[in-house]
Amino acid sequence: MTTSNTSTRKAAVIGAGQAGVTAALGLLDAGFVVTVYSERDQRALRDSVPATGTALIFGEAQAAEEALGLPTYLDRAPLHSGLTVRVVGGGAELIDFDGTFDGFHGLAVDTRLKADERLTTFLERGGRFVVDTVTPERLDPIAADNDLTLVATGRGGLSGLFEIDETRTVYDAPQRHLLTVTVTGLGHDESVFAHRSPAGGGRSGFSIVAEQGEGWWGPYLHKDAGPSWAFLGWARPGSDWAKRFAAADSAESAHRIVTDLYRDYLDWDLPEVLATEVIAEDPHSWLKGAVRPLFRRGVGHTASGYPVAALGDTAVAYDPIAGQGAQSGLIQAQRLVTAAAAHEGPFDDAWITAQYEAFLEFRAEDAAKVTRLFLGDPEFAEIGNQFFAAAAADTRFASALVSTLHRPQAARSVNSVDDAYALIAAVTGEDAATVLGRFQPAGRFSRSQYSPAATTA
Repeated sequence: MTTSNTSTRKAAVIGAGQAGVTAALGLLDAGFVVTVYSERDQRALRDSVPATGTALIFGEAQAAEEALGLPTYLDRAPLHSGLTVRVVGGGAELIDFDGTFDGFHGLAVDTRLKADERLTTFLERGGRFVVDTVTPERLDPIAADNDLTLVATGRGGLSGLFEIDETRTVYDAPQRHLLTVTVTGLGHDESVFAHRSPAGGGRSGFSIVAEQGEGWWGPYLHKDAGPSWAFLGWARPGSDWAKRFAAADSAESAHRIVTDLYRDYLDWDLPEVLATEVIAEDPHSWLKGAVRPLFRRGVGHTASGYPVAALGDTAVAYDPIAGQGAQSGLIQAQRLVTAAAAHEGPFDDAWITAQYEAFLEFRAEDAAKVTRLFLGDPEFAEIGNQFFAAAAADTRFASALVSTLHRPQAARSVNSVDDAYALIAAVTGEDAATVLGRFQPAGRFSRSQYSPAATTA
């Protein structure tokens, strides 16, 4: 790393996604000379690749953006005021609840839009953008020439420089196969998904079919179409859903697969799904794949031994079922920028490791636990059963449960069924057995009566 005697410090960010560009802009504003490296130019980053998931952002992540002086898109994106949940098991419709987010709104913004606008601001403020494929060999002189080098190339790219942390990594393979598609054709008023919540299109909706997987619909801000909707599905390996997801090869085919999925498994939402339309101007408005959830070490080294720091998905890869990836990347970026701005010494192994461990303690480990809870991980299965039953029985706990997507630290102390009972009692002010005693299986979910003609008349 350079050790200039001047007061100006230099930083390099490898990767121009949401987390990387957010960190770059923050470092620039903190007085660093910053260079962002990307294998694609700015136009290609916006228009020639898919969005990396739905990038759900809740309260803590919005606060991280605000702390860096960055827009949160709360004034532009359609907002989620809560989450409705429906659970099917063994063919029976079991659980139905509507949880309100506690003191915040959620939103999902196309990562291509957010990264593009932040990159534009970065360039306007004097940042340097280099289109270059950074290999491990190319990284060595970059790290040598900069005081701080952040690697934000996602789960591929240069992630192999960072050893997997086997003590924190639970899974040896992906837990779900993923399919996402962004659509238009639906508004966001109370008539949309009204059968799930009086808030209608102001909620996002989550459905669980125990033997197959999970499906989510949520308001979305697309880079071209503006306010829209996104579907994100998670299929259990070996399931019928997984076979269907694997057949997707375009936005149109992904949309057909989702429509058939709702017709065959989730018919209560079918009228809204049938009203949706593919975004024709964006052939990259869909994505399929699989993510192995894992933790890596926060510091890696180039061939000559220069330390580099992992950021975002390069550091921690979450299954996206609980919306923790984009949030954690933004929060980690803000914490790194704040710490770097106040630091006067070298950005060495000890400093990078200390920042990373503090981030894991502050949020990442809790976010991974909440993700495992929503995945139905066997270790947390009984805890999840109690939580979902309590949410169906008590609106206060429904709000607390869905708000763990914003603040996963609320689940930190929950490691047993007794801990789950304690949290239920703390939230509701009642004995957990009393709350759970009010639970009754849903029996049959209300079905949508949505009619596009009625809304436009």
